[in-house]
Amino acid sequence: MNKITMLGTGNATVSHIYNTCFVLSTATTQLLVDAGGGNGILTQLRKVGIPISDVHHLFVTHAHTDHVLGVIWVIRIVAQYKDYVGHLHVYGNDKVMKVVRTIIGMIFAEKQLDKVGERVVFHELTDGESFYVGDISLTCFDIHSTKEKQYGFRAQLPDTTVVVCLGDEPYNPLNRPYVENANWMMCEAFCLYADRDKFKPYDKCHSTALDAGRLSAELGVKNLILYHTEEKTIATRRENYTKEAAENFKGNIVVPNDLEEIRLA
Repeated sequence: MNKITMLGTGNATVSHIYNTCFVLSTATTQLLVDAGGGNGILTQLRKVGIPISDVHHLFVTHAHTDHVLGVIWVIRIVAQYKDYVGHLHVYGNDKVMKVVRTIIGMIFAEKQLDKVGERVVFHELTDGESFYVGDISLTCFDIHSTKEKQYGFRAQLPDTTVVVCLGDEPYNPLNRPYVENANWMMCEAFCLYADRDKFKPYDKCHSTALDAGRLSAELGVKNLILYHTEEKTIATRRENYTKEAAENFKGNIVVPNDLEEIRLA
């Protein structure tokens, strides 16, 4: 069964939910995308029943704190877990590779670094590069951020379902070929457009639920997943974000909670 398991859905400063990260799964492959801002990633994986021994692929979109620091913990546990079999493949752009390797080089013990050398394979990606992650065909693309070098991706699953992750900043029209007509589009929505004066999404290079709905309609995608949100409206987030995105998009809209499983039927 193809599915996405949302380990976290929050933006960088949340404390009641976890930072945005997720697992894209097929029958034979699990791709962890980002890992949040700390060792909470270990708790989230445990809660959804994914042991570290099953994590062999990790795509890191960018090197911001809320996406990359959990990566250090995943690598550490892989390095020290005596029963880990195989390799952990870590994918990311050159900035991501530099940050991750610098941190582990400065803080890991020599014995842990030796295990990293044995067990972890770092794949430095370039814009537009295509490769296989297990049975998933992945193409990464530069989102053309003005804040931090960041890659999204287009994933084609074995049943030809296409899942696109736009990263955590607004869509750039240069990436239309990667996104148009996708079966599933994952798009950040920092807040409601109705709450823009309160949360200032545009000052932070982020989008709203209304923007995501308009974009989905424009690009002809079939299903929209909204994430990387504020946490002050969690009680009403699903209902209100869905309603606002639906003002322009008539397809399926998913506003998941942490630990929620989304079946990619």
